[in-house]
Amino acid sequence: MKISVVISLLSLALITSPVIAKNDKKHGDKSLPPGLQKKYERTGQLPPGWQKKIVVGKPIEYDIYRHHKVIVPVDNKGLITVSIDGKLIRLIEATREVVEILKK
Repeated sequence: MKISVVISLLSLALITSPVIAKNDKKHGDKSLPPGLQKKYERTGQLPPGWQKKIVVGKPIEYDIYRHHKVIVPVDNKGLITVSIDGKLIRLIEATREVVEILKK
């Protein structure tokens, strides 16, 4: 009797632990520092160092992606073409993974 209660409690603890676990990261993305954010708002261009973070096969960080303009809307494959700071980029909309850089 006691063993079945202990096993039940352990099972419950193992099942609910991933649900209870806290995730401290928001999207896992970094944000622009306040000074660079103000500069972007003034000039409309991302700093050169952030442009280098756009790589085929890697997702674009949310803080960079949020400055996009849609050029070609989402197609039936889930791809979208956007312009970010003068670059044309084709990516998977759901994951923001870069498929192709069309114009550098």
